Amino acid sequence: MTGLMDRLGALKVYAHKRVLVLLALGFSSGLPLMLVFGTLSAWLREAGIERATIGFLSWVTLAYSVKFLWAPLVDRLPLPLLSRFFGRRRAWLLLAQLTLILGLVGMAGTDPTAQLFTLVGFALLVAFASATQDIVVDAFRIEAAPEKMQAALAAAYQMGYRLAMILSSAGALAIAAWADPDPDVYRVEAWRTAYLVMAAAMGVGLLTTLLASEPEVDRRQAESDQAAQLARLAHLPAPLARLLAWGYSALVAPFRDFFARYGRQALLILALIACYRISDVVMGVMANVFYIDMGFSKAEIAAVSKVFGVIMTLVGAALGGALVYRFGTIRILFLGALLVAATNLLFAVQAHVGYNLTLLVFAISADNLSAGIATSAFIAYLSSLVNTAYSATQYALLSSMMLLFPKFVAGFSGVVVDAVGYEWFFVFASLLGVPVLGLIALLQRQPLSPTPDAAQAKPQDAGG
Repeated sequence: MTGLMDRLGALKVYAHKRVLVLLALGFSSGLPLMLVFGTLSAWLREAGIERATIGFLSWVTLAYSVKFLWAPLVDRLPLPLLSRFFGRRRAWLLLAQLTLILGLVGMAGTDPTAQLFTLVGFALLVAFASATQDIVVDAFRIEAAPEKMQAALAAAYQMGYRLAMILSSAGALAIAAWADPDPDVYRVEAWRTAYLVMAAAMGVGLLTTLLASEPEVDRRQAESDQAAQLARLAHLPAPLARLLAWGYSALVAPFRDFFARYGRQALLILALIACYRISDVVMGVMANVFYIDMGFSKAEIAAVSKVFGVIMTLVGAALGGALVYRFGTIRILFLGALLVAATNLLFAVQAHVGYNLTLLVFAISADNLSAGIATSAFIAYLSSLVNTAYSATQYALLSSMMLLFPKFVAGFSGVVVDAVGYEWFFVFASLLGVPVLGLIALLQRQPLSPTPDAAQAKPQDAGG
């Protein structure tokens, strides 16, 4: 009975104010993505824009992949007036969210049939503001609470993010359809209504930012690094010395700090980050192709992946957060990697059986549940590595690393399927997870031992 109460007690973390704040900020982060990607593509196609042009315009989302380039500015640059009144993180959040609202209203006010370049300009503005908001929310999450709460914060963030994506994709299309009296005739007013509603929905994030409290972070290390570098450059003209010292603090110090804190363990950590998601990424590239080849209809694939898949991902994320809170990060990191690798074997069984909708529901549900647990644990692990003196920069870089190698390997998925068939492909994808388990086991035998300064820089429970 006591054990059951302890397990249920772990779920209380989701009532914490910081967790609820991250739920709302996750919604704010997830809303813009589809509005410059899938939903925008649907709008452009209905307006008669050529498919090739629509494909090229999808490049605006590259802003999300290169956000680490301006993360140091977000990390170290205070905004005039806003930072004084709201604090550094909330100031950048407000700027990003206000820019997002402006960009969405601008998109709503254009017609791609006559103002395509203007629409693309506003879409770029939305993409860069959205990527900037992601940088700040990640830093806010890391700084807002201790490590044991990070998985719960990440789970809440994922829940809000996915709910917002549903609203900005299926919801936006439904609003556009409702606002159009004749679905066979293109009317820009219908899409204008949808995008204005989405701009209004950004008010959730804006209100949350205004009501939340700024995380309390000890920035003495970053300021000390900058001051020390300024002293070394004292022979240079003062303005140039200040600029170079700030540049060192923003661009060089985060990397130096990471390797100084973890030493030789840094290579093991980076290897784990680069490989942790390889099993599910490699499998995921061929997933939809596999479903079609097995004879499932688009309606069946959509129903199973969007209903059961989304529900189980959210359940997995919440469960992962509670498990990390109860048992610690490394144990659940191992569990998540094991489950992700194991559930790939279910698709090997599906390939052997062929068309079977019940089996597909079970396989996708188990796979997404495992992915949700693994993702929550992995985000908590990444967050535990970050020094809050450089949280935005270090997290942006680490999170960018986690998909580079898996996506490269995944590019060969089609070649492997053609060579050995689906059954052995999924077995191979599962086996890719074995080295990840070995890396985690090595980390368990060699506990991370950052320097005392780094330990002091970790976030404390900031309460509300």
